[in-house]
Amino acid sequence: MTATSQRPTLTSVGIAQRLAEAARPFIGGDLPVRLQLWDGSVAGPEDAPLVVLRSPDALRRLLWHPGELGAAQAYVTGDLDVPAQDGWDLDSALTHAFAVGKARGLEGVRRSPLALVQALRTAAGLGVLGAPPKLPASQARVKGRLHSAIRDRRAISHHYDLSNEFYAAILDPSMAYSCGYHDNAHTTLEDAQRAKLDLVCTKLGLDPGMRMLDVGCGWGSLSLHAAEHFGANVVGVTIAAEQKKFIDARIAERGLGDRVEIRLQDYREVPQRGHFDAVGSLEMGEHVGEANYPTYVKVLQGAVRPGGRVLVQQMSRTGRHPGGGPFIESFIAPDMHMRPVGETVAHLERGGLEVRDVHALREHYVLTVAGWLERFEASVPRLTELVGEEVVRVWRLYLVGGSMAFRDGRMRVDQILAVRPGAAHSLPAQRSW
Repeated sequence: MTATSQRPTLTSVGIAQRLAEAARPFIGGDLPVRLQLWDGSVAGPEDAPLVVLRSPDALRRLLWHPGELGAAQAYVTGDLDVPAQDGWDLDSALTHAFAVGKARGLEGVRRSPLALVQALRTAAGLGVLGAPPKLPASQARVKGRLHSAIRDRRAISHHYDLSNEFYAAILDPSMAYSCGYHDNAHTTLEDAQRAKLDLVCTKLGLDPGMRMLDVGCGWGSLSLHAAEHFGANVVGVTIAAEQKKFIDARIAERGLGDRVEIRLQDYREVPQRGHFDAVGSLEMGEHVGEANYPTYVKVLQGAVRPGGRVLVQQMSRTGRHPGGGPFIESFIAPDMHMRPVGETVAHLERGGLEVRDVHALREHYVLTVAGWLERFEASVPRLTELVGEEVVRVWRLYLVGGSMAFRDGRMRVDQILAVRPGAAHSLPAQRSW
């Protein structure tokens, strides 16, 4: 019999209740969840989502890293679980917890010294005091000067070099790893990504023979689409070696070697000589850092000819976690930086671009992530073979949490269309999208 299937005894119920009482000052009242400990002890309302602490390490992680990071570490290692049952799943359980925290005004509340002492006494009584558990293997360990070329390569490699097969199981066939464009909730992931690529190419005004630069080209969805369906001559740049290998193979398969060139190149190494008629950059600007964003804009502006168009699709965020929060910053995208969309517009204009249009796509990302999550869950056995159970748990938390952030408005995503002044541009007087 496993610990989580044991029937609780009167003694074990008392232990769980002690933990619930110690937690009251930190959660503003009664437990909002049904809590089950590693010995089968239980506390909390029966009609709430179930949270299972499978090991004392779950509490040790929370003691050493209170809040989101400790909880995320416990979840990805399996020390903490939120099993789907009685109509609850990870999404609804987290939504419930966020709602309770907001209703109780827990953000930024300082706990009294007495509450801390009592919590430590309870922890000692449960035998969970001690050295911090080993960091999860999936947690990023990126060193070096912030946003140096070497550190950026390591940060990108942590996220993007899991394997092309891993991402192929989650993304649509074009391997577009950015927000799609949905007609409605029933639009397929593949159709939404194709519509997004058509939209980007249309906004950039691509015609056969035009020269386009794709900054942070990912697995080449935009580069290949622009060449194959709009006749553009494309240069794409990436610092992820696995991505370049993937795109080069697709270029060969589709006979596009005369129209698409992919360079393993940092964006800062792109020549700024106005060689291109159009520049696109989809969800790459979040990774350059706040201090380097003017350099990023300078590259976009310097690469496009006067009168040429630049389209940036980028996520935005307000609040005190521009990197997305402790979980995202530690497990998914180290060193990422987001800001309100108005500040990005200001960066672009200070960098010599004239912003012509801002197109909000927040609701579209909720639908895009839903498509990724459906494919992810259908592929869990294969994904587990590829990357192991811990990374699978990281990605489940990432996808569910990301969907919630866009759904609830904590994050946004926008397409920002600009032109380089200095020559007449060909943008229509009225929108065509």
